[in-house]
Order: sequence, then C-alpha cells, then structure tokens
Amino acid sequence: MEFLKAIEEKWQGKWEKAKIFEADPDPKKPKYFITVAYPYPNSPQHIGHGRTYTLADVHARYMRMRGYNVLLPMAFHYTGTPVLAMAKRLADNDKNLIHDFIKVYKIPEEKLKELTDPMAMAWHFHQEIKTGMKEIGYSIDWRREFTTIDPHYNRFIEWQFQKLRQAGYISRGSHPVGWCPKDGNPVGQHDTVGDVEPEIAEFTLIKFKQNNLAFPTATLRPETIFGVTNIWLNPNTKYVKATVDDEQWIVSKECVEKLTHLNRKVKVLETFEGKKLVGHYVENPATKTKIPILPADFVDPKNATGVVMSVPGHAPYDYVALENLGKTPSQLKEYGLTPETIESVKPISLIEVPGYSEIPAADAVKKMNIKEQTDPKLEEATKEVYRHEFHNGKMKPNTGKYSGLSVNEAKEKVKQDLIAEGKATTMYELLNRPVLCRCKTECIVKIVQDQWFIDYGKQEWKALAHKNLDEMEILPEELRSEFNNVIDWLHEKACARKSGMGTRLPWDKNWIIESLSDSTIYMAYYTIVKHIKEHKLQPAQLTDEVFDYVFLGIGKATEIAKKAKLDAKIIEEMHSEFMYFYPLDSRHSGRDLVPNHLTFMIFNHTAIFPEKLWPRQIATNGSVMMEGAKMSKSFGNIIPLREGVAKFGADPIRLSVLSTAELLQDAEFSPAIAKSMRERLERIYKFTSEVAKSSGNAKTSQNLLTAIDRWMLSRLQEHIRKATEAMDKLAVRKTINSVLYMLEQDFQWYQKRIAPQKEKRKNTIECVYRRVLDAQTRMLTPVAPHLCEELWEMMSGKGFVSLASWPTADESMLNTEVEENEALVKDVLEDTLNIIKATGMTPKKIYYYTACPWKWKVYLKMLEKASHGEVKMSEVMKELVAEDDLKKNVKEVANFAQKTLKEVNRMPQDRRERVLKMKALEEKAAIEDAKDFLKQRLKAQIMVYSEEDSQRYDPKNRSILSMPFKPAIYIE
Repeated sequence: MEFLKAIEEKWQGKWEKAKIFEADPDPKKPKYFITVAYPYPNSPQHIGHGRTYTLADVHARYMRMRGYNVLLPMAFHYTGTPVLAMAKRLADNDKNLIHDFIKVYKIPEEKLKELTDPMAMAWHFHQEIKTGMKEIGYSIDWRREFTTIDPHYNRFIEWQFQKLRQAGYISRGSHPVGWCPKDGNPVGQHDTVGDVEPEIAEFTLIKFKQNNLAFPTATLRPETIFGVTNIWLNPNTKYVKATVDDEQWIVSKECVEKLTHLNRKVKVLETFEGKKLVGHYVENPATKTKIPILPADFVDPKNATGVVMSVPGHAPYDYVALENLGKTPSQLKEYGLTPETIESVKPISLIEVPGYSEIPAADAVKKMNIKEQTDPKLEEATKEVYRHEFHNGKMKPNTGKYSGLSVNEAKEKVKQDLIAEGKATTMYELLNRPVLCRCKTECIVKIVQDQWFIDYGKQEWKALAHKNLDEMEILPEELRSEFNNVIDWLHEKACARKSGMGTRLPWDKNWIIESLSDSTIYMAYYTIVKHIKEHKLQPAQLTDEVFDYVFLGIGKATEIAKKAKLDAKIIEEMHSEFMYFYPLDSRHSGRDLVPNHLTFMIFNHTAIFPEKLWPRQIATNGSVMMEGAKMSKSFGNIIPLREGVAKFGADPIRLSVLSTAELLQDAEFSPAIAKSMRERLERIYKFTSEVAKSSGNAKTSQNLLTAIDRWMLSRLQEHIRKATEAMDKLAVRKTINSVLYMLEQDFQWYQKRIAPQKEKRKNTIECVYRRVLDAQTRMLTPVAPHLCEELWEMMSGKGFVSLASWPTADESMLNTEVEENEALVKDVLEDTLNIIKATGMTPKKIYYYTACPWKWKVYLKMLEKASHGEVKMSEVMKELVAEDDLKKNVKEVANFAQKTLKEVNRMPQDRRERVLKMKALEEKAAIEDAKDFLKQRLKAQIMVYSEEDSQRYDPKNRSILSMPFKPAIYIE
C-alpha cells in the first residue's frame, strides 16, 4: 500500500508542476469541454460522490488521449441554505451532527466552534473537497476555480437573470411552492434532507356533509365518489372544528397550518379526538346516501386533511381495512359500533375493468395473498388496480351521466362538476411527504404572494428545450424519454428566496436567487474566470454590456471596454476563449438531477445562447450502494472519499466505483472490492517491473512471430476495439472488463503457452509482452492514471501517459485463423482434462484424431445453407449426395449431418460467417504446434493423427467420433 501512496504523490506532483491539465485555446487541436456538478461545501465528499466525479474525469482523460484539448474545471456551490442549515445545527449542538463531524469526518472537537460560522464551515469543506479531488487524481484546471458567492460570479448571474427577464421568462405571482414553515422560505431539492425535490399535487377535497358541517376528504381520484361506503378518521389523533373561509370543516389539527399557508381564512372553534365522531353518519354529496364514520389507525393526520373517503371496491387499502375491522369485535365495542354496522358496508362496483371481477380491489388482494393493512404489498396492489382502471376502465351506469366514460375522462369531469356545485374544492399537498428541510422541519405547501418565478411552463420555451434535447446525445439513451417528460411537466419554479447565500435579484434586492436557479449556465463562466483573476478585474467592470459582448458577440469591444474602464483586448480574449470552448460538449451528473438541474440547464441555454452554443451531451449515472443501501449520510454508511483513498489507494477507489455497474445501474462498493482492485494493480505492477528490467523492445520481425504470438497480438487488437467502442459510449465497466479482465485472461494464457519455449525465443516473447503492456497501460490510464504513469515510465514511454495517444486497433494484425486454432487448443485441453477427471486415469499417452476433409465439407455446406434459414435434413442431403466424393458413403454422411444439424441451426450468425470466411481449419497442424505445451500441462506423450491417416494408432476406433472443431481423444 505504501508504494501506491508514493506513486500517487509522485505523479500528482509531476502533473501539477508540468501544468498538463491547464487547457488554453489551441487552434491546432479540437477542443472538448466537460463539466460535472460543482459540490456543496457543507460536508466532505464520500465514495458515493466519487462515482460521478471519477466518471467525468475518466471521460476527460480518455478524450485527452484521443487528441482533444480537454477542459475539465471545478467550482464550489455556496448558494442557498445547505451550509447555513449545517452551521446552525452545529451551533444548536445537534448530537448526531457532532458525532458525524468528530467520528466520521475526523474533525477535531476543538475546531467545531469555529465551524458554527457558515463561511468558516464552507471554506473548511471547500478545502477538504478540493484536497480530496487532487488526491484521487482528477485532471482539473484549477485556475478556473470560483465560488457562487464571489462578487464577480454574482454579476454573471445578475446578467443571466436580466436576460431571462427581458425574454419574458421571469414572472411574479401567487403559486404553490414547497415551504419550510420554520425558515419561512421556499424549498427545492438542494434545501432538503437527502436532496429530495418536493413534489406538489392538487388534491380534490370532496365535502361530505353532516348538516352544515363539512368533512373534506382529500383524493386524487374524485371519480370514485360513487363508490364511497364510509369515511375513515384516526380515533386517536386530534381533530378540530374550524371555520374555513365561510364554512365549518372537520379536519386534523395538523391541517390547520397547511390551510393557512394555502391562503384560507381559518378559525379553530373546537378541538377533540377523532373517536368522538366515530359511528356518526355523513352524506355522500354525489349519491345522497348516508355513510358511517369508521375508525382507522392508518389515517395520517399530517396528510392533507386527515379525513379519508373509503372506496373498498376499487382501493385495496380500504378493502383490507374493512375486512380487518370486522374481525375485531373489541375495537368495535370501544367505539359503540356493532358487527352489523360493518357488515352493512359493502364494496360498490363503479368501474368496469377487463380481466377483473366486479370488485377489482378484492381480486388484487386475493391474488397477492394480503391479509393485513400493514402488508407492504398493498402499495403494489393499489398501483396495479389503478393502472388497469386508468388505462382500460369504463364508468358503470351507477355513475349517472358519467356512464361509459373512460376513468381518465371521468376523473376531470367529476372534479369540475363537484367544484362548480360547491360540493368540492382543492388543496395542494406534497405527494412525497414527509420531506424535511435541512433544519429538520417537515415541509408543507404554501401559496406564496408576490413570489418571483422562472416560468418553465411557457410552450414556446418548451419547444426550444425539446429541440436542444433532440439534437443532444443522452447517455444512456434510455433516459431521453425521462428528459422529455420533465420538459413537458415543468411549470413555474420559485427562483428566489428571502434568506440564504447567493446572488440578489438585480431588480429586487430583497430576494436572493436560489441554488437551482444560479447553477444552470455557469459552465460559460468557467471559460472566462481565469481572465478575470489574471487581470484583477473588479465586479463593477463586468457590466451587462461586457457580458453581452463576451457571450453573445453584441456590440463593439472598444466602446464597451471604454465605458467599463477595461482594455478592449481583455474582453476580446474572453470572447475568443468562450467561443473556442463553447458549446459544452459533455455534462456529467447523477440521475437525481434529471427532474431539475439538468433540465433547467437545457432551458436556460436555449433562452440565452444561440443554437450553435447549446449543450451537446448529458451523461447521467446511478448511485453507489454499500451493503444493499444507497451510500448516504442519512443511512450512516458513508466512507469519506479522502479516507477511502488513504486506506485503499486512489486508483483502486476509482476502479471500484466504476467497475461494478454500467452508467445508469447502481454500483456496489465494499472494502473487499477495493482491496481486490488494489491487489490486481499490484500484480500488474510487479509483472511490468520484471518485463521492464529486460533489454527487449516493442519491435521484432514479423517473420519471427509464431502462431501463438500472432494469436496474442490478434486478441490484443480485439480488446482495443472493444475498449474503444465502450469508452465512446462511456460504458466504462465494459472497458475495465476488456482491459483488466479479458485482456489479462488472454495474456495469462499466452504466458502459459509460451512457457516451454520461453528461453529459446526470449526476444520475440518480450517484444509481445511489451506490445501488450504498452496498450494495456494506455487503455487503463483514464481509470488508474497514477499506476499507469509509473508503468509508462518503467517501460521508457515518452512524456506523460496521460498525454499519450489512445491505442488504435491494427486491422492487419487481426487473424481469425490463428484465433480459431488457439480456441481449438484450449477446447482440446479442457476436454482432455475433463476425461482424466471423470475416469481418474493417470495418462501416459494421449491421442488426438482430427476430422477428415469430407466431414469439413459437409459441415461447411450445412453452415452455408443455415445462412439462408433453418437447415432441413431432407433438403441438405439432396445437395450432399450430388457431390461425387460424398456419394460413396451416403450412410456415414447422413449420420454425420444429423449429428451436426442442431449445432448448425443454433450457431449465431456472426460465428457462422466467421467460420465460412475461414473455411476448414488445419486442426492437425494447430495441435502439433501446441504439442510441447500440451505435454507439459498433461504430463503425457502427445500424438496427433488425421482421421483418414492409414498409419494412425486407434485401437478403440475413436477417430470416427471426430468432428470439425472437436477432435476425438483416446487416452492410455
């Protein structure tokens, strides 16, 4: 481990000294601009974060080796509440947080008081994250580093928002937003524990009446009102009678605050436990029938109104709850209910669904064998019933004028009619509650007055976003539909708040732009920030006119520069550099940012920049799991990135987070995986060290190469081809598999094969070794750069391997024949070992018999026929017996053809084409060539005959069993 640490420090120092990752415009080279989400400095990064950032770095390193001038910059996102919330929790002596800081993050206890200052905390973690990024070997141009509270960056964001406002994309009004009642601020994904985006839905509140008293039940399925059989209240929670606007309502105590934040006038008249109303009756406003109020502990008073309507015919939860309630006489007695009351509550069928009985809820419950309300399968049952009803259901005659309508149509019509008749209203609620603000308060929905919004609901803007998406590469491609859906459903997004860190709205300084709104086009700022630093520009000099010229080419540089008291050359250089690196070639992020940041990036680029400067690619990856759970602070299963690097090494960690899953899959990390990666790298280092000590070189005459050498070099080209194809799609796991496993497997076979002749052919073998190691080292460089720099230096490579060219497959070295011959040798060895194992023999002599020419002729003829469709025995035999040399032994030909028929029909097309192109193998020669190797491995004499050899030794007549690619074997 120590030698790996020394290698890491050595090459990180050399990279920094040589400034090899500092990218400036170079007209002689094509550019490639990659960014990855800048981190919040409110805690150290852990290994889970490492996957996204390492993937971006691997991409950058790969493109650099492909000849591109690659820019990979980094900054830090101070905006919003994450840092403020963390500092406040620390100041409030949050025991869990203090434990994490001391035990997990290894921060000295005496430093904690200092970190209660938000800026001190942000700076501490800023430096911690930056150091970790350097230690793991990210190829970042640190000259472009900034924070989102830098005054110069604030000017850039002010310019962006002025552009959005001028284009008509900023609005002000009253809209529902996720809200923290304690902080008094809107909340988005980056303001919540676990980075959860509050999902707001409009519920229909249907008013079930008891005289003038309304029981408003919140539902997303108003069309099911015709099947309501009862109302559920939680008997053990507090409810209130309150005046809501001009009516008297019964709602949970927790609902009062929610209604207030939704701008309703609420006055509580009475507070009582739900059990007080159990057994009472209310009237269904649609059917005018009287239905009972029944007790249910599962009713959550924090969800909407805390009053729930029961539709047991179509809602599995309600069906099971009624079944359970009928089996608890003691509970019924407690509330003054009788079994007869429950028995009278019968499920009502109101939707006809193909494939279901009159009561779909009962069908789903019975199918999944659900007995209790606590069974987690109830959620699955509910989704299944609703899915079928929504897509295939028709309303029945007992729904009146809605009869015959689809559920989808009826849902909206019933809602609108009930509201128009005063029998219903609406309420906003969080679908994914509970969502906790970072201050640990549960978030609610608030209708905010005079709130500033970015209006992502504008249809003409959505059209531009779709156009950008259509022209963009999405990796992996299956996420494209998700992006399209997000573009379609996005609407007004609160873009500012009254507290937190960040940029103030340029036209209303009381508001601070929130974190998901000041992080959408900052990629453009990376291209100019080094000029701002180098020339020590003042924020006031970065006028809107300066940014207009730099990013949009508007105006005359000399006039703008004079007005801003700038040298015109400076803004011309900034414009030139921006135009060189833009558009953004690739944006990396985790999948969780698809519904917000990544889609906002698309929208904002289309609003501000011309089409030629819109982003070209988004690469999205899954999470990192540890012991089956997502690696997260909230699960207590994180390993800080720096700790992981110190314990296992930078390259082993890089390989660990990228080798167990493809892009969108969740990767599994464990210390055992990291350890195995380290051991594998150590073996490569040891072997390369030994080869490097020899005096061989990477060149030798083609005439000196034997079949096994040509096999190894042919296989090498195939691995290069596969690794390159995988990297082009960012299928890094496949690349690692090709380079670290499949190539290594072939290389180990080669070493076994040449063992008997190693001393005789030392120079040629070492030449092959060096060619393989040269290519393997270069292909491994993006994922394990430190070790590869060391190996490259050992093998006298020129300069840094990080700047060397990616290997290209040499088509002239691809050799199907030698690959097939070697596959034959492998198969022969495996078959022989299996026979020895099965018989328990200790062989002295082993005889191989290769198939005679007529068998090959039949075999190839059948393969040719199979290329045009399934081979029929009768058809192929007609053609075979027409051949002069096959007429003599029709019976043998027929028997052989029958034996091979199944194999020929099942053979994959690409394999079939490969064999037909190659024709008959020289099997006898191939095995003869491997005799020394087989003799060494099998510890027996090896004899090889052709099936038709008249001098063959074949006491058991085994030769007649020989087939193409499968010689017969006899052991003595």
